[in-house]
Amino acid sequence: MHSSFSALKVRGRGAVRLAAATLVSGLVAVGVMAGADTAAADGTSQSQSGATATIGGLKTYGAAVIHDEAGDQQISAGLFEMSVEGGGTLQTYCVDLHNPTQTDAKYHETPWSGTSLGANKDAGRIRWILQNSYPQVNDLAALAAKAGVSSGLSEQDAAAGTQVAIWRWSDGADVDALDPQAEKLADYLEKSARNLAEPEASLTLDPPAVSGHPGELLGPVTVHINEGRVTVSPPADAATSGVRVVGKDGKAITSAADGSQVFFDVPEDAAAGSAEVTVQASTTVPVGRAFTSESRSQTQILAGSSESTVSATASAGWAEKGAIPALSAAKNCAKGGLDITASNEGDEDFAFELMGTEHVIPASTWRTVTIPLQEDQAYDFTIEAPDGFEKRFTGVLDCLTQGAEAGDSTQTLSEPSPATVGGTSADTNLAETGDSGMTGLIAGTAIGLVVIGGAVLLVVGRRKTPTQD
Repeated sequence: MHSSFSALKVRGRGAVRLAAATLVSGLVAVGVMAGADTAAADGTSQSQSGATATIGGLKTYGAAVIHDEAGDQQISAGLFEMSVEGGGTLQTYCVDLHNPTQTDAKYHETPWSGTSLGANKDAGRIRWILQNSYPQVNDLAALAAKAGVSSGLSEQDAAAGTQVAIWRWSDGADVDALDPQAEKLADYLEKSARNLAEPEASLTLDPPAVSGHPGELLGPVTVHINEGRVTVSPPADAATSGVRVVGKDGKAITSAADGSQVFFDVPEDAAAGSAEVTVQASTTVPVGRAFTSESRSQTQILAGSSESTVSATASAGWAEKGAIPALSAAKNCAKGGLDITASNEGDEDFAFELMGTEHVIPASTWRTVTIPLQEDQAYDFTIEAPDGFEKRFTGVLDCLTQGAEAGDSTQTLSEPSPATVGGTSADTNLAETGDSGMTGLIAGTAIGLVVIGGAVLLVVGRRKTPTQD
């Protein structure tokens, strides 16, 4: 007997609504839609901060040849350009050789842990290449001399050679630049590369979600910016709700520096509710930051940045009594899933059901739940709580440099490795860079996850009350 329903019902004090669910022979099969564009069309993805940009295609490039069991394949290799929302331009290289770019794909600045770089022990070598080659080094005569290229380098040679060297470390690819000068540069960069640390984000708010009681200062939320100051925009309904964004001293603020702590000042008579604060700045994004797209377009890494607009948002929720949760999410490629961090500043337990398992967050504690996902898998679910609170998370897990192979599959949460799903997309730009024939992008098919047990990873701690002096 089969019955279908669109949402998992409340158990305890919270619930999770998923994109689709089907009860099959007593097991809950949670359907996670594999159409990347559909899942990310609206709702809230994992916490976004930093620069957001739209890819415009290859601007400076040459040719490269991939060698593999299927034979040799010639592709374009070089430097992309992106337009930043709010103003600015980024230059990037690809670190995802076997996936093509999507036309006009939107990208978000992303920590390495949310990409294939997080599990790549040689990711720091890629950052060294970026800092010691074109366009960071724009004296091409000096670069040619270091690489032993006696005939000199054109911009196209420099871009192609740099991209080829990056692919050797990002994808472990057997790839050569077609032009001899570019190939000599690639060899020099590959052999000279040293491991460097991941660069700091251009802008973040930490934590991205807080909670508490009316009449309190909710927070702190700490500003982290690589240079300059941020402007602080109050909640959209501040004039009617009375919620203010303030510093430690309780005074309203309109700007903040790196390391500043900001708080939500909620009126004592405020009804249960929530608010958001957005901070924005104009800065250069650090070289080596990763950029990912929810449309499954190939992952990029930053090679150069003009003065660009960056932003970050944090939320606060409050209630007089009961459970008062704060929720945020981040991709965790090392564990192959999505980390959901839930804290509870209320006086009752916050309980919610996720992927067939109930989780209870006692008062004044926090917990991180890692939800296992398949590579290329889109997710879309909403966690609900009392007083109308809800938080929706959408996105696509894209952690591997090798694209998923075609075929539908069903996987239980206790299986050690993810099944894959694949297909082709009409929106890819195969001519620009990457392998157009090796792998495809996910299509609009559904993956079934059979929820049998609690095969999720938990990190539990007791929250310390922040000082407000």
